[in-house]
Amino acid sequence: MKTFELEGKGREIVARSADQKRALKAMRKNNEIPAVLYGGEKVTHFTVTKEAVRKLVYTPEIFVVELSIDGNKTMAIVKDMQFQPVTDEILHMDFLEVSKDKAVVMEVPVVLEGHAEGVKAGGKLSLQMRKLKVKAIYDQIPEKLTINVDHLGLGKTMQVGALHFEGLELMNAKNAVVCAVQLTRAARGAQAKG
Repeated sequence: MKTFELEGKGREIVARSADQKRALKAMRKNNEIPAVLYGGEKVTHFTVTKEAVRKLVYTPEIFVVELSIDGNKTMAIVKDMQFQPVTDEILHMDFLEVSKDKAVVMEVPVVLEGHAEGVKAGGKLSLQMRKLKVKAIYDQIPEKLTINVDHLGLGKTMQVGALHFEGLELMNAKNAVVCAVQLTRAARGAQAKG
């Protein structure tokens, strides 16, 4: 998995909620995003700039983030983000501190490879799940999960329970469909005539 370097500035939490709300609005106006790092010994509140997280957020790839908050370096993953519903602006980010002895759950992109038998027979291959939830130590999580679909016939599906990746535990439901070869109208017509 790729590493993304990100710098942040520590911030103080104000006791009164009205003052806190005012402070957060001022941060967002200055192109800063409030963020929190948890999962370690203590919870750290900090801010990052919008420009710094743009390549981290708006990409299909997954990253391990090397956070540098006021000089202290920590490895983390993006756990959650909140967006403004109308402008789609990032309002808040949550980072989870990771270590080599504790497994984390992440969503990993799925990539299909090969040419399915059902597609050769006139079907259409469709990807039902673009990402799968995976549980593993962060440095064992791959950038993408590659699934070979050569053996998929017409009208057949591939479920999560049929997939196995070394060192990874799939957290999705075992009967959830990852990809399927569906019959097209042309294939149905040819099947009805034949």
